[in-house]
Amino acid sequence: MGFFYLYPKHKVLESFDYRAEGELSPEEDIEKVLRPKKFSDFAGQKKVLENLSVFVEAALKREETLDHVLLHGPPGLGKTTLANIIANELGAGIKITSGPVLDKPGDLAGLLTNLEEGDVLFIDEIHRLNPVVEEYLYSAMEDFMIDIMIDSGPSARTVQISLNPFTLIGATTRSGLLTAPLRARFGINCRLEYYDTEVLSGIITRSAAILNIEIKEDASIEVSRRSRGTPRIANALLRRVRDFAQIKGEGYIDLSIANIALEALNVDQNGLDEMDNKILEVIIDKFRGGPVGLTTIATAVGENAGTIEEVYEPFLIKEGFLMRTPRGRKATDKAFRHLGRNLGFHQGGLFGE
Repeated sequence: MGFFYLYPKHKVLESFDYRAEGELSPEEDIEKVLRPKKFSDFAGQKKVLENLSVFVEAALKREETLDHVLLHGPPGLGKTTLANIIANELGAGIKITSGPVLDKPGDLAGLLTNLEEGDVLFIDEIHRLNPVVEEYLYSAMEDFMIDIMIDSGPSARTVQISLNPFTLIGATTRSGLLTAPLRARFGINCRLEYYDTEVLSGIITRSAAILNIEIKEDASIEVSRRSRGTPRIANALLRRVRDFAQIKGEGYIDLSIANIALEALNVDQNGLDEMDNKILEVIIDKFRGGPVGLTTIATAVGENAGTIEEVYEPFLIKEGFLMRTPRGRKATDKAFRHLGRNLGFHQGGLFGE
């Protein structure tokens, strides 16, 4: 068992309490307004919602703390929104931080000791926790207890502090990077999947009503088709299409203004943006369709390898434009047709990692 070291002035982390909201920037405020507040308002992820609602209702009925929850899946699918909904449904406060911020055990201690009974602690990007901090989290999750080392040298002494029972909600886009001991301590494990066009269209229609902008059904479907199966992207595109409707249109969103806006935003008919197409072009034009290593692709397009793997690659694979092989990434025939390249050019490369 390790120990926390507390210093006279330890780092205080920013947190958010659902019951006492702070001031937000205009863009954050819009994003927050668009987010559902209850399970009944959340669209999609039907199985996940059904399970979570049962677990929350059972915990409330038994007057117990909800078991720790792990939410994982591609970015923008609603992990943070679900964390806030869970806290709201429990009638609890929520404190929000992220893995990279918790770089010292004292940072975690400051958060844990300030949690009230039943509160929710949400750690985004939990796969990026400092290994030392992660070890201290184990006893907090299992026994609601931490060991603190006070002072140092001959006068050093250990104090064991009991914590108020709390629920940890961890979110990650890369669940495979979680250590086995940490993953095992989550009693509830939920994977979020990409949304279909119908569900996204409903989300866009709801958001448009909140933003007080009229949107035609065919325009809503078109925006949803190009949203990469992701609500965050759908809402972001809606806000930009709204700008075009108010400046270059008649103040409402129809199919014509939606197409004009999406073309201006470099979002094509398949929902691929400029970087998606750039990745495919590099693989096809420079490396004859692959296979080619991820770091080579990242260098060629000027983007971080982790960003390509977490943000762009999952959608390209899901839509059948890209595939992983033991020797690297490889463009599919669909990618060649999408870019208008000759399939006869697809000879395969020798570019591994």
